Amino acid sequence: MTAIQRRFSAMRQSGVLGQLIRFGIVGGISTLVYALVYLPLVTWVMPEGWAVGAVPFAFAVAVAVGFPLHSMWSFKGHGTRKRDGSQQMKFIVVQGSGLVMNMGFTWLLVDLGGLADWAPLVPAVTVIPLVTFLINRHWVFG
Repeated sequence: MTAIQRRFSAMRQSGVLGQLIRFGIVGGISTLVYALVYLPLVTWVMPEGWAVGAVPFAFAVAVAVGFPLHSMWSFKGHGTRKRDGSQQMKFIVVQGSGLVMNMGFTWLLVDLGGLADWAPLVPAVTVIPLVTFLINRHWVFG
């Protein structure tokens, strides 16, 4: 058995693989929601050169969809659930870090780099989800 197969098997047995897959599905839903808010705003509302201004609005809607789905499904059976609002606050902090990363990618790629408005969606679906998965798993829902 190769090292990759052993690692994959260990992830499956520990439940991390299932969490990662569910997190990816919910992330895909959240990203679709994000794109459905971001693209119309940047196309018809935001002035030229201010694509970054659409990011907070799109992110807020995506977070509102993401927390209940991650809490009830992505990390189901992992860690504890608190009703005192502390988990929601931690989730907002993690998503806030994702927001800052997303705004940075948008500003660099679109506003400074002159790339197409959809260009920051690439790191939004690759880099940011991996970072937020790890933080959510260990800090928010751990």
